[in-house]
Amino acid sequence: MDIQEFGDLISQVTEKLQGREVDASLTGFLNEAVPADGDLFQQITAACHAGIADGWLCQHSAGGIDYGRAIKQGPATHDFSVDVVRMKDIKGPHHAHPNGEIDMNMPIDPDAKFDGTGKGWLVYGAGTAHHPTVTDGEALVLYLLPGGAIEFTRN
Repeated sequence: MDIQEFGDLISQVTEKLQGREVDASLTGFLNEAVPADGDLFQQITAACHAGIADGWLCQHSAGGIDYGRAIKQGPATHDFSVDVVRMKDIKGPHHAHPNGEIDMNMPIDPDAKFDGTGKGWLVYGAGTAHHPTVTDGEALVLYLLPGGAIEFTRN
């Protein structure tokens, strides 16, 4: 697995998002279109683990969180950037989503939850903000950010 192959997998998801509003209703759409027990979700999960093992994903660490922007927004990913974090029982830094945020939770520990949600998708609309939090174990979380927009805050 390399970054190009990873991007090709991600583009299969971002293509499905074209013309759709990034809001909470997108959660249900993604859980049906790219289900957690489906082939594409499993391929992306395996690619994330391979990328970490190969050192090109989650290559930075701070405050107990491994993270990294794998892909900048651009045409190949339909103007979404792609970040992946590895978190274990931790509350991350507060940030806002000017254009929304699409999260793919891939638990490493079976019961791990991201912002209270198990394996699958969670979508925050434009203008929302949160402390990303993983509880009940360790998880990988892939973030799709429209236009690559994120604003870290002091809350």
